[in-house]
Amino acid sequence: MVGKILITGGAGFIGSCLVDKLIEYPENFVVIVDDLSTGNVKRLPEKNNGNWKFIKCNCNEYRDIADVMTAYKFDYVFHYAAVVGVKRTLENPVSVLQDIQGIKHILNLCKNTGVKRVFFSSSSEVYGEPFEHPQNELTTPLNSRLPYAVVKNVGEAFLRSYKQEYDLDYTIFRFFNTYGPKQSNDFVMSRFIKAALSGHKINIYGDGSQTRTFCYKDDNVAACVNALYNNAYVNDVVNVGSDFEITILNLAKMIVKITGSKSELVHAPALKEGDMTRRKPDISKMEKLLGRATTSLEEGIRKTIESGQYNY
Repeated sequence: MVGKILITGGAGFIGSCLVDKLIEYPENFVVIVDDLSTGNVKRLPEKNNGNWKFIKCNCNEYRDIADVMTAYKFDYVFHYAAVVGVKRTLENPVSVLQDIQGIKHILNLCKNTGVKRVFFSSSSEVYGEPFEHPQNELTTPLNSRLPYAVVKNVGEAFLRSYKQEYDLDYTIFRFFNTYGPKQSNDFVMSRFIKAALSGHKINIYGDGSQTRTFCYKDDNVAACVNALYNNAYVNDVVNVGSDFEITILNLAKMIVKITGSKSELVHAPALKEGDMTRRKPDISKMEKLLGRATTSLEEGIRKTIESGQYNY
């Protein structure tokens, strides 16, 4: 038995996938809030059996979110609302920093309305340019200068502080690249798939030797939901990702092969900042949550293609 759940950023990619899963449980009532700056109502569930509600709301505006949280008195909160995307966050640094206000509002309201646990979407960006490989939850070098990474680090510090001072339980999810149906077109996986399916050239920043791991959305959601239902990793940090490392160049080649595309691979100038050379998480905790192997990259890409989202 869980109860009333708030999901901020619930019209975003990962947030909406989480909504889809949580409303499968009849005991849950899910309230989805999103300011729709990057979220989209098209991602909301197609059917409503009376166990979810959408409210347009900006978490960075106290009165907006306070009205929602005091009205419903949630059992659990998933705070996923944030400005996301490397290009978008680099171009809008002040908007990124404003998300700190949303974190403060959420935590103050949680401690005052009886919320049992807050789940926070942090990011692999907190590792900056990693000092160790793979990246373990206990290692946080804090060497990234990007506002997005700073905000996620600040959010994590707020959660630990509110636990210490107000005994508000939390779980921090450090998301590594997640992909799948519903993802917008401005992320590397979705860009590459869309370009390959349409036969357009695929732009690769730099020489493509930078490595990433890619987590299929079902694995992300399953890990997070299992952390809730199994009361696991309370007041702890969990890397949520895949441990299969691949260069961006080889990712593009894999997508071209899977799609049977004739797209040309074109090298664009490297990004000035924000494009770390390596990314690979230690997913020992996530594997315990899943109780199964993660989805292979090839299978995840095929599922994403088969969804038909990028066939235009």
